[in-house]
Amino acid sequence: MCSGGSRPRHLQNERLRALSAAQAIRIADATADNVDAVPEGARRSFPDSFMRRAHHGVRARIAGAAIGAAVLVGLAATPATAQEIANVKSVDIAVQGSIAQRCQMGTIAATDFGRIGTTGNQGVQQRIQLDCNVPFTMQIKAQNGALAHSELPNGQGVYAGSVPYSLDVQLPVRRPTPEMISRVFEGRMLRGGQAISSNGGIAMDGLLLKLSLENVTSEAGLLAGHYGEVIEITIAPN
Repeated sequence: MCSGGSRPRHLQNERLRALSAAQAIRIADATADNVDAVPEGARRSFPDSFMRRAHHGVRARIAGAAIGAAVLVGLAATPATAQEIANVKSVDIAVQGSIAQRCQMGTIAATDFGRIGTTGNQGVQQRIQLDCNVPFTMQIKAQNGALAHSELPNGQGVYAGSVPYSLDVQLPVRRPTPEMISRVFEGRMLRGGQAISSNGGIAMDGLLLKLSLENVTSEAGLLAGHYGEVIEITIAPN
């Protein structure tokens, strides 16, 4: 029996044990941030052994998370395989070249009609070498514009002194597919000069010229003598 002013010792011991259990619960709650809140009354009803297991489990999960973070940091700091290769260099090689501009034409032989008549039934043609690796323009210009008498190109009396003609020009080009440029000029048109453009193409397979004599307008015919014409052809790169 105890005196009326003091309490039994076993009651004090029970209070100390309850206080220790509550403190253990609060420590576990502070360690595990993600543990759901538990009512105060429920916390005090948990046994001490359960709280110790929960506390150790939380600490183990926190330690595991710390180890995982350390592993991730280590992986991020690992250099790439290409960066581990030593003494790697790259070299740029510049390759260039050029082709000289070229535009050449072969010679044109003199053309002899022989004995000419008053009817336009005579014609000659020539194929001329032409090598142009750039687009070009061809200029054609005639001296008389007709096959003219060497001394009396305007004729004399009732006799004519010139024979009209036409010039057919056939110019194969590549742009980049093959294409034929064909033009026909009357002789009198060539006195002032005429131009033919390759239209951006280059020359291939040479140049074909065909000169055809036309009918003489004079009923009396032509003056006796020598007849001739000079046709000048020039090529200029564009």
